[in-house]
Amino acid sequence: MREILPALDRWYAARIPFGLATVVSVSRSAPRGPGAAMAVGPDDEVVGSVSGGCVEGAVFELAQDVVASGEARLETFGYSDEDAFAVGLTCGGEITLLVRPVTAESDPAFGAVAASVARGEPVTLATVVDGPAPRGATLAVWPGSVTGTLGTPGLDVAVTADARGELALGATGLRHYGRHGERREDDVTVFLNSFAPPPRMLVFGAIDYAAAVARIGDFLGYRVTVCDARPVFATPKRFPAGVEVVVNWPHRYLSGTETDERTVICVLTHDPKFDVPLLEEALRRPAAYIGAMGSRRTHDERRERLAEAGLTEAELSRLRSPLGLDLGARTPEEVAVSVAAEIVAMRWGGSGAPLTLTAGAIHSTGSTTGSA
Repeated sequence: MREILPALDRWYAARIPFGLATVVSVSRSAPRGPGAAMAVGPDDEVVGSVSGGCVEGAVFELAQDVVASGEARLETFGYSDEDAFAVGLTCGGEITLLVRPVTAESDPAFGAVAASVARGEPVTLATVVDGPAPRGATLAVWPGSVTGTLGTPGLDVAVTADARGELALGATGLRHYGRHGERREDDVTVFLNSFAPPPRMLVFGAIDYAAAVARIGDFLGYRVTVCDARPVFATPKRFPAGVEVVVNWPHRYLSGTETDERTVICVLTHDPKFDVPLLEEALRRPAAYIGAMGSRRTHDERRERLAEAGLTEAELSRLRSPLGLDLGARTPEEVAVSVAAEIVAMRWGGSGAPLTLTAGAIHSTGSTTGSA
């Protein structure tokens, strides 16, 4: 939903009702994951997508219906080979959508949520999907405040606690409760949609490969910073707009920079005087991915130096070196694709093997973690 929030905020500010369809669960090879959204606003304007085109026509009509009726609906779309004209997913998967009307009266916190997302502030929007609580009711949860209600104080308390936990991980998914927030019951289903700030990508070494990696990192939704101690190379004009460029010794910059379990660190300097102190710092702090460029020989020598510096085997095992998947890449752009592929595979638990050689579901199911 992050991508369509500017349009939704514009309609909301103008007090124009709109229908919002959100993917709340998926199974098998569904085209889009939980949190994907589509909205229908004034003059039948449509923004977003929930299936890449398979069921958008039906969702358009559903969104119009909920605005007219004022009642939220829960709908599931799957694959049907019995009726060639039935609305469904051609990929064989299944998606469940919550389609609800949004107005300033029914959802007073929506504008504040949109503003927080625009400012990069963390917030989780909890919405009742099913059960005795009012379907479509929302609770907006920030680290230090809460707005709205899901129907009962006990349910609000339980969901608030879980929403803050999910927000710390940037996770989105369904949770189940009793009608008063009881943990071991499943009367009420609530969808927690977390809007954590974009994860960071830290690229060290302002070389040609860095520009390509920064470009694809920005495309994937990371907040990208390129750092190099050499001012002649670390200049903004050599990198895409929106990428932060810092002139500093890499290990000094990293030591003063906050990282978390979503941070990606790409070391492209392949120079021992930069690499070793930088990786010594990186491998001892939280990060989702730590990769370093270099030949096999460079990797062996670098690993030996890091061991001499006191890093444990467990710490050294976190290093992806040489970084990237084996794609036969040659150009900086091809190498960037290789690096991005490895990052995505690690994020979602992919094998990196060609899909033609694998079996079973293409997409993993369950909660999602990340920026978008």
